[in-house]
Amino acid sequence: MSELNERTKTSSGFYVTKEAPIKTDNPVPTPKASPPDILRCAYMELIVTDLAKSRNFYVDVLGLTVTEEDDSVIYLRSIEEFIHHNLVLRKGPIAGVAAFSYRVRSAEELDKAVAFYTELGCRVERLKDGFTKGIGDSVRVEDPLGFPIEFFYETEHVERLAWRYDLYTPGALVRLDHFNQVTPDVPRAVKFMQDLGFRVTEDIQDEDGIVYAAWIRRKSTVHDTALTGGDGPRMHHVAFATHEKHNILAICDKLGSLRMSDHIERGPGRHGVSNAFYLYLRDPDGHRVEIYTQDYYTGDPDNPVVTWDVHDNQRRDWWGTPVVPSWYTEASVVMDLDGNPQPVVARTDASEMAVTIGADGFSYTREGEEMPEYKLGNQL
Repeated sequence: MSELNERTKTSSGFYVTKEAPIKTDNPVPTPKASPPDILRCAYMELIVTDLAKSRNFYVDVLGLTVTEEDDSVIYLRSIEEFIHHNLVLRKGPIAGVAAFSYRVRSAEELDKAVAFYTELGCRVERLKDGFTKGIGDSVRVEDPLGFPIEFFYETEHVERLAWRYDLYTPGALVRLDHFNQVTPDVPRAVKFMQDLGFRVTEDIQDEDGIVYAAWIRRKSTVHDTALTGGDGPRMHHVAFATHEKHNILAICDKLGSLRMSDHIERGPGRHGVSNAFYLYLRDPDGHRVEIYTQDYYTGDPDNPVVTWDVHDNQRRDWWGTPVVPSWYTEASVVMDLDGNPQPVVARTDASEMAVTIGADGFSYTREGEEMPEYKLGNQL
């Protein structure tokens, strides 16, 4: 790798550094205005084409709690949440993402958000009564990367159901954990998000310094969002956390018993990146949902950054299980503030799928050794 001599190789195969070894030749200008102080990812607003089918998937199958609903929109939350919702399902003609929403530390931070994005020349809208039920004064922007981003502080409190064990299901979803955004220029996106106060925890690079993905956080976990290299802007997935990996296995068993196993796209498995146990599902509109558990604490100011070699087949799955091509190529469109799909820009850097598809003949578990013939890749 380009900065190999500045890194420390671990016994697990990846490298660690004090700061993210990611640089861009095409940065978004850094505003003079201070960024808003972001606490965490808070909710996503999805546009769905069939509200009844989506309700069945998210409520009856995955067990999210309905806070409010009517004929056009459903507000959902996870078991441990106390704000009004973590997920909004809004009926519309085209499936997509209307907002990636972050909670900020105080109401005053919204003024900072307006100033920060206005200086960048972004489209900015503010509604004192919020863009959704249960959320007060809010700012929505079309950010320089093409994503619809929301910031809010005021929210209606609802009952936190953490103690309602009578409502728990075997696969209970307890928290919204993160977003994942597809963007053609990962280093440019990383630099912009660092200007917003995000810190990199992990990334994937090659020996030439091409960055294929990066994980960035505000709360003290591996990420609040990830930046995945590909044609974008698009939404790769929204992720909910469970308490234990057996909860994920229960979801798989439930999907199987309901003859809905075709909703399982990838997993269950263990990530190398983030160390988390995972499962990827596709909802009735094709929106990707990750069920996620057991990542690690990152809150110290000197938390080391982990860099993975793109050719290490354990980066995406610790067990070396192949990554299906759809996971690399398919994602949800994102909307502008008028509800129209944003144009998608092609990635010009090498794609991760083109370099290697999971545990294939172009990857390695032990560098310098060939992969077994039965691993995917030798057959392609």
